Amino acid sequence: GSSTITALSKVLELSIPTVTKLIGEMCEDGYIEDYGKLETSGGRHPNLYGLNPKSGYFVGVDIKQFEVSIGIINFKGDLIDSEDTPYNIENTPENLDKLCNIIKAFIDKQTINHSKILNVNVNISGRVNPESGYSYSIFYFDENPLSEVLSQKIGYKVSVDNDTRAMTYGEYLSGCVNHEKNIIFVNISWGLAIGIIINGEIYSGKSGFSGEFGHIPAFENEVLCHCGKKGCLETEASGSAMYRHLFEEVQAGTTSILSKKIQEKKKITLQDIMNAINQEDILCIDLVEEAGLQLGKHIASLINIFNPEMVIIGGTVSSSGDYIMQPIKTAIRKYSLNLVNKDSKIVLSKLQESAGMIGACLLARTRFFET
Repeated sequence: GSSTITALSKVLELSIPTVTKLIGEMCEDGYIEDYGKLETSGGRHPNLYGLNPKSGYFVGVDIKQFEVSIGIINFKGDLIDSEDTPYNIENTPENLDKLCNIIKAFIDKQTINHSKILNVNVNISGRVNPESGYSYSIFYFDENPLSEVLSQKIGYKVSVDNDTRAMTYGEYLSGCVNHEKNIIFVNISWGLAIGIIINGEIYSGKSGFSGEFGHIPAFENEVLCHCGKKGCLETEASGSAMYRHLFEEVQAGTTSILSKKIQEKKKITLQDIMNAINQEDILCIDLVEEAGLQLGKHIASLINIFNPEMVIIGGTVSSSGDYIMQPIKTAIRKYSLNLVNKDSKIVLSKLQESAGMIGACLLARTRFFET
């Protein structure tokens, strides 16, 4: 929005002359505009200042299981354009080049001044260090930081971050958060992770690896997780777990809307399972409810530890709505301390599938200012 110099000086706890100088410099650089006089009941009418939306643009790239979501925002944070492109992620140089070509094609079609694109942020699942620019989950075959490699290939400044952290940031600035400053975002997609906001700041951990909720040792099931360990929470309470159990049940004779596709060995996606749930498929409903109960038990532990103001349930599985929310809430009530959980709101993601892309755009803007 817009503000007066006096109001800004109070918020920033800086003197009026200092704020006046800073605002003047940013007006000269074109980042801030003078919106004219503020109408008041009497006395001098102070000037209103606000961001110039055309002074800069930021691109956000969210890599998902079977597609890439890309968006671009202006300097004020308004979404200008977005698109989803099919993409199967593989840890190969060729696949990295394909990703870069998708990003460049999206940027090339924009009618804005391309020199005003100030940063591109790319979301990657797993272990990512946003400060160093290294990814340790995928595209780690170069000695240089992934952010530098992408920057050279794309031709714009690039930052990288964890996808769940980006989703958390998207919800915090543009989603369901309303003044809350202590938040846990639970990303239930193919995998399982959390984003943490403490006192209004994203918590990344020492090396950027915070939030590996899915790899809590929770079961004696001997199921090998993709991290290389057995019995992780993710092996029974995630989209990949639901997918595995769906195939096991259908092969054992349980019927489902998806039975025919499975028997014909056609590709099944997590979104197919969500669509089946919303068509009241009994097997898929049972699977999501069981995952919700397991998740709720461990989210209760997070609530006992962090005492958050808000817990947001997001990711692809959250599109099942009450089918995932009700068992989570039931388990939270059962396993968390009443005095601790009574002030914790449990809400569904507002941005849903757009959370990662919007969060990536907003992180691109934040990284630009930090550097």
